Amino acid sequence: MTETPAPNSLSSLLPPDARPFAFGRDADVYNIDEDWVLRRYRDGHPVRDEADFMRHVAKYGYPVPAVREIEGPDMIVQRLDGPTLGDAAIAGDLNATEIGQIHADLHRRLQAIPVASGTPGLVVVHGDLHPLNVMATTDGPVVIDWRNAREGMAEFDVALTAIIFAQVALDPEYAELAELLRDALGVYLANSIDPTPGLPDALEYRGNNPTLTPAELALLPAQEELIRGYL
Repeated sequence: MTETPAPNSLSSLLPPDARPFAFGRDADVYNIDEDWVLRRYRDGHPVRDEADFMRHVAKYGYPVPAVREIEGPDMIVQRLDGPTLGDAAIAGDLNATEIGQIHADLHRRLQAIPVASGTPGLVVVHGDLHPLNVMATTDGPVVIDWRNAREGMAEFDVALTAIIFAQVALDPEYAELAELLRDALGVYLANSIDPTPGLPDALEYRGNNPTLTPAELALLPAQEELIRGYL
C-alpha cells in the first residue's frame, strides 16, 4: 500500500484538494506558482541527501533545478518549462545522435565536478540519467530526479545509463522509441568512457530496483548483451 506522507509546513503551500500535474514512479509534482513546484515522494522518502547533491553540483554550474526548501519527503524546486528529452524524441525534435551526445556530455560534465567528500577516484553518480530525467528547456538540457545520487565510480554511472537505454531499445512497451534508443545507445557509448568495469555492479543494482516489473527484470540479460555488442 502506498504511504501518505504526514503533513508538514510545506504542505500549507498547497490547497487541501491539490492534485499533482505531473508524476513519476515514486513521486508527484504539485504547482506552487509560476516559478516553483513542490515535488513529494509518496512513500515518505526524505529528500535531504538528494537536495544536497543538487545544490552541490549547481555550485559548479551543472544544469539542475534550483532547490528552494526541503522538509521530509517534500522539496520545492524550480519550475522547468519544456518536454523531457524522451518526449522531444517522440515528437521528432531530437534524433538518436543528439540524444546520445547530450547524455555523454552531461556525464562528462558531472564527472568533472569534485565530490563533496574529497575522496580520490570518486565522482558524483546520478544513478538514473536517461531521456525522461532530462528536460529540454530553452536554456538547454536540465537534469532532474536525483533520488539515487551518490558518490561512486564513473564507469558505474555510465553503465546504468547504458542499461536504461538498452531496456527501452528492447522493451515492447517502448516500441515508439526502440529504434531511436538503440541507435542513441551506440552514440552514447562511443562518446563516453568505457563502462565495462562498472557493468556487473550496475546490472546487479538495476536488478534490485523495486520499481521494476518482472517483465523489465527479465530483459536484463538481453540488455547486457546489447551493450557489450557496442563495446
